[in-house]
Amino acid sequence: MKHKNTKLPFVFLNLAMTTDGKIATAGRAPLALGSERDREHMLELRATADAVLNGARTADLNAITMGPGAAKYRRQRLRRGLMEYNLRVIVSGSGSLDPQAEVFKRRFSPIVILTTHRASPARLKALRAVADEVKIFGAKELDFRRAFRWLREKWNVRRLLCEGGGEIDDALFRAGVVDELHLMISPKICGGRNAPTICDGVGFPKLSQAVPLELQSLRREGDEMFFVYRVAR
Repeated sequence: MKHKNTKLPFVFLNLAMTTDGKIATAGRAPLALGSERDREHMLELRATADAVLNGARTADLNAITMGPGAAKYRRQRLRRGLMEYNLRVIVSGSGSLDPQAEVFKRRFSPIVILTTHRASPARLKALRAVADEVKIFGAKELDFRRAFRWLREKWNVRRLLCEGGGEIDDALFRAGVVDELHLMISPKICGGRNAPTICDGVGFPKLSQAVPLELQSLRREGDEMFFVYRVAR
């Protein structure tokens, strides 16, 4: 399925949550939700994407590289006609992304930071020193439609994989740019009124405005469940 506006890339999300819908504890401590199979699934999806996108807190609070993983996944990319290493995109509306984050220490592929005019000149300078490109889209809230068109035009991103966190997911759904959702449900209960979910942020004020999904497939791997949904246009 493609957007009516073909200048936008195909955007798909890969998310994991507990059975009660949490992605971290109430204290924002990350949860090790997935099994080895879930990690393999993440890398299999990355092997189909031109670019991988994360939010600032996902990128700098975790020792992640946002890369394609082992050589077998890089070979899969090459067989599909993709670059061996995916483009890495980080969203930081205020520019508060830590320039010392682990992701900046691994220079195997370009890193692009999307931000807004809320980012101060000092923060922009610090980020430009570690990223390949820092681009502003929007005054207070990031304009994802403009940003994703630019990613396609400038960086030839046709398939964009987004991996969270919850506020980024919410913004993407509200912007109407999501095509597909891959969701893993872990057999755990976390609880916590303030624990983050896969889709936090502003949200939709009415249920009638909620994003409709169509179930494409489901499968069980041990006690984990893997779902694939398409966004109903």
